[in-house]
Amino acid sequence: MTEHASAASNISDGADTCLSFTASGPWGHFRRIEGNIVKQTYRVIPRTTVAGVIAAMLGIERDGYYDLFAPGASLVAIEPVSELRTMKLPMNTLSTASEHLASLNPHGKLSIKLPDPSKPRQQHNYEVLVDPAYRIDVWLSDDERYEQLRSLLESGESYYVPSLGLSEHLATVDYHGEFPITPGPDSETVAIDSTVPEAVDSIVPEPDTRYQIEQTPAFMQRDEDGRTTSAFVSYAYNPDGGSLRLMDVSSRTVDGRAVVFT
Repeated sequence: MTEHASAASNISDGADTCLSFTASGPWGHFRRIEGNIVKQTYRVIPRTTVAGVIAAMLGIERDGYYDLFAPGASLVAIEPVSELRTMKLPMNTLSTASEHLASLNPHGKLSIKLPDPSKPRQQHNYEVLVDPAYRIDVWLSDDERYEQLRSLLESGESYYVPSLGLSEHLATVDYHGEFPITPGPDSETVAIDSTVPEAVDSIVPEPDTRYQIEQTPAFMQRDEDGRTTSAFVSYAYNPDGGSLRLMDVSSRTVDGRAVVFT
């Protein structure tokens, strides 16, 4: 298990409760870092994207929430609750390179740059998720932000509209409640409902259960160039939205489900 995963296991002993909600939508796209003509998507919503969704709900500005979700300051468990299906869609886009941006009101006190609508569109193939849904369990060491998030979830409110990756892929958030975090099942093998970090050697194969491994960004940090990924995590997960049986995994129980936090 990685240093970050081990830290999550240790600090979860001091986290009494977590907030649980499901983020879903008709479409989703979590752009893979490696470039390709086809703009591919991660199947599982990355931890960094979960942080961004929650930050949008809390009204935190871009690049202003990385410490809130840093290792040791937060716990996140991610559970795909439906089959992870994808399809490819062609999209016409405008370039956002500096030389292709047009100034709006260039002689006024306030000037912004937007893609020049007179420029020809570029067509790209996007790989998108179809009807994605993820149950998220989250704990924050910042009590004020934790209470603010609970209040927003209870009232069904959000400062900014949450999305599943691209801003046009709007998300629906269904709040399940606040639940205690208790030790997981005490047995050699456990059926885990969430994704499991760094667990490829712990998977117990079963005839009718598929599993996949995916490496995604886990933590971000701000620097002089903007923001960078400070750590990645490799998740094992069931692409059909079911559980995976694993051995020698430190799990927690939340709302009757066995999960692993990062």
